[in-house]
Amino acid sequence: MHDLVRSNKRRSAALVVGFVVIVALVGAAIGFVVGNGPLFTIIALAVSGAIAFASYWKADAIALRVSRAEPADPQQYQRLHNLVEGLCIAAGLPKPGVYVVDDPAPNAFATGRNPDHAAIAVTTGLLDKLNRVELEGVVAHELSHIRNYDILVSTLAVTMVGAVALLSDMAIRMMWWNGGRVSRRGDRADSGNPLAYVGFAMLIVAPLLAKAMQATISRSRETLADVSACQLTRYPPGLISALEKLQDDTTVTHSASTATAHLWIEQPMSGVGDSGRLQGVHKLFDTHPPLDERIALLREL
Repeated sequence: MHDLVRSNKRRSAALVVGFVVIVALVGAAIGFVVGNGPLFTIIALAVSGAIAFASYWKADAIALRVSRAEPADPQQYQRLHNLVEGLCIAAGLPKPGVYVVDDPAPNAFATGRNPDHAAIAVTTGLLDKLNRVELEGVVAHELSHIRNYDILVSTLAVTMVGAVALLSDMAIRMMWWNGGRVSRRGDRADSGNPLAYVGFAMLIVAPLLAKAMQATISRSRETLADVSACQLTRYPPGLISALEKLQDDTTVTHSASTATAHLWIEQPMSGVGDSGRLQGVHKLFDTHPPLDERIALLREL
């Protein structure tokens, strides 16, 4: 278990560094396509840094608002508050903000920048369909995300993906509207420079590559949180039973979006489990490992 924890932490750190490299390459690609490579590389890094810094402070509020989460009333949701408080004492964590999302699909997520500024949200469907032991396993999973600083890693991943997509889109629009080396008469100043073609290809591939890397980070952190949750509750069957119920439930989480999909305990969007010819391609962008694999791993603990 400890080997798995260390392996996932190293992988996540390497992937975050990879995002920075991709952003720098996108900046250089813009330079090759529209001119002045070093300048655009610096601009790309500055823009991505500014986006990451801004989201660091506001990520939790944005995620909660997008998901339509409301503060959980201590009287109405007393069981939930008691579970969170008890597990926080066991984990040595400050109690995060507790929120409820009015959605019939059973799901939950954690967000924030650190344990002192964090929040967890559960759907009404989760509260209705899970018993106390199962709910404890899910809450422990989300608190593990907070304790392991997964919420910060996930936030940085999202902002880096957004920065890559924004910069790539901006560069392509500049080319389309004659912002670079393309004249209105169809002439290209550096048409013989192969780096210009490489740069254009990079602008197309980079957002897809960044999205795949984001999904890889999410998958590794989900596995780590499952193991950490069982370590916290000392009762793997609770989380196993909860995941089995989530596996049997096919309700789509309408409060989720592609921007927040990786935050939830289960893949919230429809179209999961495609077994067609492009199954391998689809798996590259899955934000969660298959539930049957997660359950099988927990059974071995």
